[in-house]
This record gives sequence, structure tokens and C-alpha cells, in this order.
Amino acid sequence: MANSKLQAIWNHPAGPKTIHFWAPTFKWGVTIANIIDSWKPPEQLSYVQQSALTCNGLIWARNSLIITPKNWNLFSVSIGMAATSMFQLSRKIQHDLSPKNQQAAEKNNEEHHFINLLE
Repeated sequence: MANSKLQAIWNHPAGPKTIHFWAPTFKWGVTIANIIDSWKPPEQLSYVQQSALTCNGLIWARNSLIITPKNWNLFSVSIGMAATSMFQLSRKIQHDLSPKNQQAAEKNNEEHHFINLLE
């Protein structure tokens, strides 16, 4: 019985013998890298990069369920990518909108304005 299940997975149209299996499998590397970036300070995160990863994850998650055969490996990695990038975006937004950081940014802008006046 186990042999027949393994053979069914092996011979599946999105199984290990096809690119439809390996591309999403390697895409997990991007999701894992995004999880590791959770230890980075939020000021080092990029709105553009995290927004692109969120859109990529959501678009491909939808696409993976429309195509025939359904590619559950692609769906899972895409949901993971969208979730981790939305988490990173929320960290960045919370950091940038915190009152302490807004005051520091205003003070920095005032200092730059004063230096520009002196030049």
C-alpha cells in the first residue's frame, strides 16, 4: 500500500519528476530567508521588497489552485511567502510610525535643514 502511494506521488503531474515540484521546493529558500530576516532591525527592511514578495505570494497562491493539476506545493510556499512578508511589512510600518521614531526623524530633518542653511 505504501509503495502504491509513493508511486502515485512519484508519477503525479506535479511530482518530483517535474519542474512543477522543484521550482516551488526551491522557492522555500526565499521564505526561509524572510523568516531569518525577522531578527534584522526593522529599519533595514525594504517596503518595495516586502511588498513585491507579498504580491508574488498572493498571486501565485491563487494561480496554484486554478491550474490543472492543482499544485499544493506551490500553494503552500506562496502562502508562506505572503505571510512572512506581510509580517515584515507590519514590523516596518510599526517601527516607522512609532512616536519615538517620528520624533527622531523630525529632529534629523531639522538638523539637515539647519546645516543646509549654513552652507
